[in-house]
Amino acid sequence: MPRLAILALTLAATCALQPAEAAQSYDNCTGFIESLPATITRQGTWCLRKDLSTSITSGAAITITANNATIDCNDYKIGGLGAGSASQASGISAVDRQNATIRHCNVRGFYSGIDLLGGAGHLVEDNRLDNNLRYGIHVIGDNGRVRRNAVYDTGGAAGVSTVTGIYAYADIVDNDVQGVFAETTPSWPTGIVAFGYVASGNRVAGLVPNVTGGGYAMGITGFINKTSVVGNQVTAGTFQVQGTGINSAAICANNTVGGFSTAYNGCATSSGNLP
Repeated sequence: MPRLAILALTLAATCALQPAEAAQSYDNCTGFIESLPATITRQGTWCLRKDLSTSITSGAAITITANNATIDCNDYKIGGLGAGSASQASGISAVDRQNATIRHCNVRGFYSGIDLLGGAGHLVEDNRLDNNLRYGIHVIGDNGRVRRNAVYDTGGAAGVSTVTGIYAYADIVDNDVQGVFAETTPSWPTGIVAFGYVASGNRVAGLVPNVTGGGYAMGITGFINKTSVVGNQVTAGTFQVQGTGINSAAICANNTVGGFSTAYNGCATSSGNLP
């Protein structure tokens, strides 16, 4: 075999054996978050370049106190599993800030994975959130957007019966929410609470209510006089789960719902929905 061909095969085999690493694009970073907990006090883009963990049970792993701040984790992890199911800590938090952006973060094991309360202009995009206890993503503010996030296995907070994958006063677009549950009896898991103008292109699956005592599941719920719920796919965890696939929206159009005792409820205008 020619030497060049042998070299190419050797390089290919070496690359195949190396473990996958998170993306490492630091060109736009203002600075780096090297340990937790951390507080961001200046605007700019603040990056991770390694996995970070904390066992705090209150407060936040990363607190944003500045306007116009971006957290870019470069696909590294912010871990909080060590705090256990009684944790009240958030992964990334901001209160009454403007234009907080959270992207490319793997956040797991917190009471609330991403928690942006008040202010306006928040953007939460391209994150993975798993094993958070009550909320995967929790955003309250004007003119926000939550898009292209993957939210898995939300639930397990001690004594909490209402658990939600994404709860946002924001446009919620092209997210995956899979697995929402609570440990209490009864329980009310919800995939997406959409209190912005648009919830579109989302996929919700695996809602597990404890129906003893009146529990039920909700796929997507919005404001009847505000929210357009369009082009979503909502399926329950098992066949014929007690609950509603899509509930309370100004417009329900071109959605697909399966596995709930009630597919649609409280839609002011409906068209093109399945079943």
